[in-house]
Amino acid sequence: MCIAYDLYRLSRDLHRSRVPLLPWLIFRFSRIAFKTVLPYTASIGRNTILNWTGLGVVIHDHAVIGENCVIGHDVTIGGRSYDDRVPVLGNRVFVGVGAKIIGPVKIGDNATIGANAVVMEDVPANAIVAGIPARIIRYKAT
Repeated sequence: MCIAYDLYRLSRDLHRSRVPLLPWLIFRFSRIAFKTVLPYTASIGRNTILNWTGLGVVIHDHAVIGENCVIGHDVTIGGRSYDDRVPVLGNRVFVGVGAKIIGPVKIGDNATIGANAVVMEDVPANAIVAGIPARIIRYKAT
């Protein structure tokens, strides 16, 4: 159970219902209490798990994360200062501890991002990437 993710869901639902101030207050509380940035404007799929209550996780305002993903702590999923596009993660993606997914990249379904990897290019479905910068080290069997 991840309280930070539950608070994100609550603030997202309130935002969709056009409640004016409460989503922002919940976002701020979560940011202070859990040291995580899960903006209610981001799209995070169902059953996504944030390890260690999402400690240190930073997600861009407009990032898209699929369903059934697992995100380790200290992960950054964000854009670049000169580009408005943001990362899009597919379904069932595993993001290791400390990984950084930066810029307008697309991560395919069932991909695995290794710990402390820096992803700046697209990752195909069923691939395992690791390193700085991240490179494909193996394809998972489908």
